[in-house]
Amino acid sequence: MTPRSPEPVRAPRPPRVHPAWWVAAVAFLALLGAAGFRAAPGALMVPLHREFGWSMSVISLAVSINLVLYGLVAPFAAALMDRFGMRQVVSGALFLVALGAGGSVVMTVSWQLLVFWGLLIGTGTGAMALVFAATIANRWFVERRGLVMGVLTAGSATGQLIILPPVAALAENVGWRPASLVIAAAALVAVPLVWLVIRDYPEDRGVLPYGAAPEGYRTQPRAVGGAVRRALEGLAFAVRRRAFWALAIAFAICGATTNGLVGIHFIPSAHDHGMPTTTAAGLLATVGIFDIAGTIASGWLTDKFDPRRLLAAYYAFRGVGLLLLPWLLSDQVHPSMILFVVVYGLDWVATVPPTAALCREIFGERGTIVFGWVFTSHQIGAAAAAFGAGVIRDVFGAYTYAWWGGATICLVAAGLSIMAKGAHHGPRTAQAAAQTQPSL
Repeated sequence: MTPRSPEPVRAPRPPRVHPAWWVAAVAFLALLGAAGFRAAPGALMVPLHREFGWSMSVISLAVSINLVLYGLVAPFAAALMDRFGMRQVVSGALFLVALGAGGSVVMTVSWQLLVFWGLLIGTGTGAMALVFAATIANRWFVERRGLVMGVLTAGSATGQLIILPPVAALAENVGWRPASLVIAAAALVAVPLVWLVIRDYPEDRGVLPYGAAPEGYRTQPRAVGGAVRRALEGLAFAVRRRAFWALAIAFAICGATTNGLVGIHFIPSAHDHGMPTTTAAGLLATVGIFDIAGTIASGWLTDKFDPRRLLAAYYAFRGVGLLLLPWLLSDQVHPSMILFVVVYGLDWVATVPPTAALCREIFGERGTIVFGWVFTSHQIGAAAAAFGAGVIRDVFGAYTYAWWGGATICLVAAGLSIMAKGAHHGPRTAQAAAQTQPSL
């Protein structure tokens, strides 16, 4: 009897949608959930001032603690994700956001505001922030890294877009406590999705990173050693290079002129000019709409052009907008204000994809952790501006000098961006970008 020849083994059919896109989609939703409460303080400052009589300086201090921790936790969170896994870190972070938002409804004295808004929310959102987006983009993608970073960064804008208007409406018509509970629920909804879909590396799903060539791809080394030690080693490595200081100071100015000034004080400043809080919140949410388009476009541009020149252009446009803002604010929405909202929205966090790309290109395998420290400077700048603008409002009775100060430092950021050596010059193909951007 003639033995039957063995049937050929068929290679498994590749999935129609690469798992990297599902991971990126859930990361987007997680970032959206965390972004909600970070944007909410601007809508809740006036109700808290009315109910408790706390000064804008005190409320701004709580927001400043939030913003500092949001940045300071980032590099350690990047190391923790390397060491213990993204699912564990992100799920725990979302629980902290929910605890801070839900717990704030029992506040009676100002120090509790520092705990709930500052400590818990700051730590929770900082444990994800943009280092989470950078980790997803670097591990799961070889092609389209800049685009994915832009889309994930836009998750923060989308959280503001979706959550800020109902938060402002609830705070105005029902009370700030129900508004805080909405934020807590939004963060909790993201937890099961994170746990079910997010994985640390493509190999955990049995695939290569999106766009990786099978013949040239090498499995990424897994992190060893303590998370704190790795984070501090990344900082020690970075501070010896001038490019780090150029990026860090410029990104601090980015934080000061977005999260710190406009994100926190636009609504109170518009209220000073007679504009209803809900109208001002709607304008700020509209910034989020255009931020999505601007950030995604910036990611696409970062894959193709010199990131330094992109950053210089972004900061210059932002400075012009802040310079004109005191003349644009009034009790009604005029076409000039709509133009400001559109331009500022397109520019809001368009700086993130080129900054992350420069960190990856200049600092190699330490790029994500170094980006975490650069992001820390972003939040220190945001915190300083949030507190400083509150003091300016209390002393001068208006925000004018805060807006003009922001315009001035934007010009400094534009100059510093050109000094970040190590970027590519001219058009950049996806293949060239993949060769020069190591996977982390």
